Amino acid sequence: MTVSVIQFGGSNCDRDAVRALDEIGVDAELVWHEDGLPADTTGVVFPGGFSYGDYLRAGAMAARSPIVEEVREAADEGTPVLGVCNGAQIGSESGLTPGAFTTNRSARFQCEHVHLRVENADTPWTEAYEEGDVIELPIAHGEGRFEISEERLDELEREDRVLFRYCDDAGNVTDEANPNGSKHNVAGVLGERDSVAVLMPHPERAALPDIGPTEGQGVLEGFAE
Repeated sequence: MTVSVIQFGGSNCDRDAVRALDEIGVDAELVWHEDGLPADTTGVVFPGGFSYGDYLRAGAMAARSPIVEEVREAADEGTPVLGVCNGAQIGSESGLTPGAFTTNRSARFQCEHVHLRVENADTPWTEAYEEGDVIELPIAHGEGRFEISEERLDELEREDRVLFRYCDDAGNVTDEANPNGSKHNVAGVLGERDSVAVLMPHPERAALPDIGPTEGQGVLEGFAE
């Protein structure tokens, strides 16, 4: 199994993703977006960073790279795809996942640890957890506020496509625990298939035991066979 971690100009969490996947025994390689998706790809990560300097909108230019259409075709065939932070923005801009990620309500870049409540444990990305579990992951973004129409969000709720919500350490979903103003505290969602997911917090930054807690490993295990 080889996971392709897609690099764009401005990506800066690509090597972190490869290292974190290696930690859980998943082979991964860096793939420059202009080189196309390797034929042996069995999973895809759109990593964090500032692709194309976040010009136009965060993720907007990277979402128009030809490799994204290749990823879409692979996703339609069941290939697991994970977008993290800037990768989540790429996922939403490309239409792989619903909603949009916009400027934080604080109007500033935020770098901190947050608590997340697992909303749906019946997915490849969350089967290591139980529904209602609280995990702690870092965030680092200026445009992480999840926005979507109430009607569309109701649809996602009915379809169990909300993966994580920002919460306090006891699992309470409150406005105070919402770091960026995301609608209904949403931190991560699924695409049309549960094999496609995006989230703003960084699981790859909470996956190495030599630098801290490893609560993010469970998300990355969505790539494990």
